[in-house]
Amino acid sequence: MACALALTAFAGPLRADDPLPWSERLLETPLSLEEIARLPQDKARARLTERGEKLFVGKFVREDGVGRPEATQAIVPTRRRRPAALEFQRLAGPDANACASCHNEPVAGGAGAFTANVFVSEGFESADFDTIDPQFSNERGTNALQGSGLIELLAREMTVELQDTRDDALARARASGRPVERALASKGVSFGAITAHPDGSLDIAGIEGIDPDLVLRPFSQKGVFGSLRQFTVNALNQHHGIQPVERFGAQWTGTDDFDADGFPDEIGAGDVSALVVWQATLPAPTRKTDLPASWREAAGRGERLFAEIGCATCHKPALPLNSAVFQDPAPFETAGTLRGVDVGKPLSIDLSRLAFVKALPRDESGAILVPLFGDLKRHRIADTRNPAFGNELLGQRFVDRDVFITAELWGIGSTAPYGHRGDLTTLDEAIRAHGGEASEARSAYVGRADKERQAIIAFLRSLEIAR
Repeated sequence: MACALALTAFAGPLRADDPLPWSERLLETPLSLEEIARLPQDKARARLTERGEKLFVGKFVREDGVGRPEATQAIVPTRRRRPAALEFQRLAGPDANACASCHNEPVAGGAGAFTANVFVSEGFESADFDTIDPQFSNERGTNALQGSGLIELLAREMTVELQDTRDDALARARASGRPVERALASKGVSFGAITAHPDGSLDIAGIEGIDPDLVLRPFSQKGVFGSLRQFTVNALNQHHGIQPVERFGAQWTGTDDFDADGFPDEIGAGDVSALVVWQATLPAPTRKTDLPASWREAAGRGERLFAEIGCATCHKPALPLNSAVFQDPAPFETAGTLRGVDVGKPLSIDLSRLAFVKALPRDESGAILVPLFGDLKRHRIADTRNPAFGNELLGQRFVDRDVFITAELWGIGSTAPYGHRGDLTTLDEAIRAHGGEASEARSAYVGRADKERQAIIAFLRSLEIAR
């Protein structure tokens, strides 16, 4: 039956502009963002997610523009000083033919094993290096993408609330002629405080866990990428050598073939949107339901202990989301990533129509409770006694080496190994590696009886990505 269906799909005459049904190319017929924008929302979402999954799982080939012989892996378009010795490598990349080469455990879009680690070298954007020496690059494990649409929406709402607080403080300082201090908080998460002065200046020394512009950037282990689109544009160039037109095209670089591989305008805005929407609509992680009684009872105790010892201070069980309408491009995009001003009207995908979002609980005000077990805030989680999470030699985007965004624990039972390098083999190791702001919770965990620690592990192992 499968063969018959496949043949049926290929039946009928080909138009001159149709791709050959046996073609290995993924980007043969670009997806038109303008055409998608004219479709009803449900049809647009279906078209985008179908195309996005194909692009995420499929393997890019030479004719798609794979490789970047004259461009580096840098986020800012940067020429190489000399041609790469090896086109594909595990160092400066390209290092994968498909997104799912790394994001594949337990399903497409998930995490990756240690063998899928990447090397991040943003501290040296103009360097041409062929080394994994930690003075030139940071080694990172692959994060899971399930539930990422809800994560981005939470970050957008929190950004608006924090910036509104800042703007109100500035207005009051100008009106009163006196400094105005305001606490920065959103959805129960504190980000320190600011002081606004009558001349319009800001004292930002009290800001905690977020950049001074108060834009919350929830993606990457350091919390430095603000949107799935930015994350996707970066990854296409770094990992595959596929240059998105919106950053590497003639508008910004003066050429339609910045990497000089002979393939111009490699991926357009429509196909990037397809990848973004597919990721944004991936179902959120859930909890195991087919547990034996002993595991179920231990997990219940473990969840209570998890909160009791202080882990839930940062790994908050849920954050409220007021609107589930996902817009692409995002409202806080900057130059080099498609922005709202670059399109007639942003795509709007209402995630609340999806079954997995409908199943989530709501609070008394009707807000969706997103069970991420995180706070979308950066924390210092290493010290001299427990340096494991501070063992990098390079900062990233001006974020200190021992500072990382709180990992969302939903799905943690499906994403071993652990830590930013994926070199911690068990959850117990990962908990014991915490230091810095997490020292008190770590000590409380270590000081518990073995049976109680096992209960906490049982709880964490019950949080899974559904297959």
